[in-house]
Amino acid sequence: MAQLQINRHSCSLTWKPGIYLRAMRLPFVSASILPFIAGTFFYRGQVGIFRFFLGLFAVIFTHLGANLINDYADSKSGADARDRRFFGFFGGSKLIQQGILEESFYLRAGMLFFMLALISVFTLAYLFNSAQVIGYYLLIGFLGFSYSHKPLQFSYRRMGEVIVFILFGPALVMGGYFIQTQVFPDYDAFVLSLPFAFFTSAILLANEVPDFPQDSESAKYTWVDISGPETAYVLYLGLMFSGLVCVFLNILGGTLGRISWGVFLLIPFILKAASILKNDYKN
Repeated sequence: MAQLQINRHSCSLTWKPGIYLRAMRLPFVSASILPFIAGTFFYRGQVGIFRFFLGLFAVIFTHLGANLINDYADSKSGADARDRRFFGFFGGSKLIQQGILEESFYLRAGMLFFMLALISVFTLAYLFNSAQVIGYYLLIGFLGFSYSHKPLQFSYRRMGEVIVFILFGPALVMGGYFIQTQVFPDYDAFVLSLPFAFFTSAILLANEVPDFPQDSESAKYTWVDISGPETAYVLYLGLMFSGLVCVFLNILGGTLGRISWGVFLLIPFILKAASILKNDYKN
């Protein structure tokens, strides 16, 4: 793994790509790419490849920008400073807290990615000869930025789960479909988006459980604050099984094929994850 070397008395950094990939939390971009692809190929006609990649770039850049702004905002609030360990799947990149990167890097890089996303969106608007896609994106970008950044800070006001539900479900699936069809809203695309929305919200909730003590000390209130960490597994199960119900409804409605029955083979893993949340929420 590439590393960054930093002099204790200097801000000069030796460029190593692994550090910046960790700062961007690049693996989590899959949570955006998959629902966008699902919405794109829900369109039964010939997919416009150029439009697809413009939309995909906008999705990736927006997600990376939101990740960076999230670390910046959590550093400003002190939420990440209370535990400097890097866990990989929750708690942020911790590069600011470990003295490797500065807050200003996260802010500048985050805004750069949002600008790159806007370039893709403006190109789409030119191809469509319509500003409609710009309006939709500005709303999505605003929600992504405001997820953790002031003044709204949705993730600090028990609204983060709702924003993730919207952005990683309807916004991405219906957005992928819209880029191919210029149809919005579409009922079937919305129904298809619901499993993604519920499952991704469950991932967020599970990640919030180990962060709960530090979040509470920093006045960062999540759904775990509502249930208490010891019973958050109930909310997790509710979100996961709501997603399974939506898969079932999509199969019945013909939106998903019979191969999608395979998702129900994963129920033992859902129960195992809930058991970990129940028994080891302090770990």
